[in-house]
Amino acid sequence: MSLMHQSQVSPQPADTGRVMSWLLLATLPGITVLTWHFGLGVLTNVLLAAGLGMGLEALVLRLRRRRVRPVVADNSALVSGVLLGASLPPGTSLWLILVGMVAAIVVAKQLYGGLGQNPFNPAMVGYALLLISFPAAMTQWSAPHGIVGPDGLSFGDLLVRIIGFNSELDGSLGPDAWSGATPLDAFKHKPEAMLASEFWATTPLPEGTQTAWRNVALAWLAGGTLLLYKRLIGWQIPVSMLAAMGLLATLLYAADPSHHGSPAFHWLNGAAVFGAFFIATDPVSAATSRKGKLYYGAGIGLLVVLIRDVGAYPDAVAFAVLLMNFAVPFIDYYTQPRTQGHARPNRGIKVVQLDDEEAS
Repeated sequence: MSLMHQSQVSPQPADTGRVMSWLLLATLPGITVLTWHFGLGVLTNVLLAAGLGMGLEALVLRLRRRRVRPVVADNSALVSGVLLGASLPPGTSLWLILVGMVAAIVVAKQLYGGLGQNPFNPAMVGYALLLISFPAAMTQWSAPHGIVGPDGLSFGDLLVRIIGFNSELDGSLGPDAWSGATPLDAFKHKPEAMLASEFWATTPLPEGTQTAWRNVALAWLAGGTLLLYKRLIGWQIPVSMLAAMGLLATLLYAADPSHHGSPAFHWLNGAAVFGAFFIATDPVSAATSRKGKLYYGAGIGLLVVLIRDVGAYPDAVAFAVLLMNFAVPFIDYYTQPRTQGHARPNRGIKVVQLDDEEAS
């Protein structure tokens, strides 16, 4: 990451703590609705990931002989844990969460120098590693039976899942009554010859699954609206990301509605809204100029739909964000605004061809 990018986005410690506190508050609607539909496994994910994140950050700071309290107090490790925990299937095993948090805090953050130095979103680094390494465990979500109920996951079963080792390795997460694919995963792996209307008519998902995911997306939207209202994030990245997703999804859906999801299907299923407001807007790894944010968000939106349609993974928000993190230094370099007193913005190195007399 360029020094220019670092200097523009690195806030003062006091400001960082305030921003992170509001961000944590904004996640409450999404986490609450997730828990309401998918059970207490959501809360165990969030609490374990947050605790491990803060513990790992403190441990690495000790090893680096840095002061622990001021860094941990900025709540950035806590936020990374909450975001990663909310992204995982409910009741994910402790060891799996530990692997993800080591990748997020130790590798993607502290090995680059800490907050403000990391070129990639830490939570998405952890999530992408887990998704690539353990795809069966990461694509099986509990059916939306709620917090309590005869068909829900009991506390004993949840405890077994959290401390278990064999279930994620062989992909058998438990009875079909309370586990299954997400809408994105189910639609992606439908038979090629089957029309979309025929596929949904077969009720391939547990009852209420699509309604649950729609409610979760709206809850994340409510939290994102709070961030916009408090001016902790700008509108450019979430709006351009969702707009680009809608545009490409509309074109694909118009060309072949039987094999491509509608814009609403892409927006309201998976992590699209969550990613637009809580992941892509990370001030350290995102673009910084106004025009650059529009390009950055649009690039994420286009990549999400492309990977969902032709890639191997059903959601793709994490991969899209990480790929655009690669492009941030380039985007920032060529979208620098005009400096006061200059006639035009600096858009990179301008090559000027000199004639023979000027060259001599």
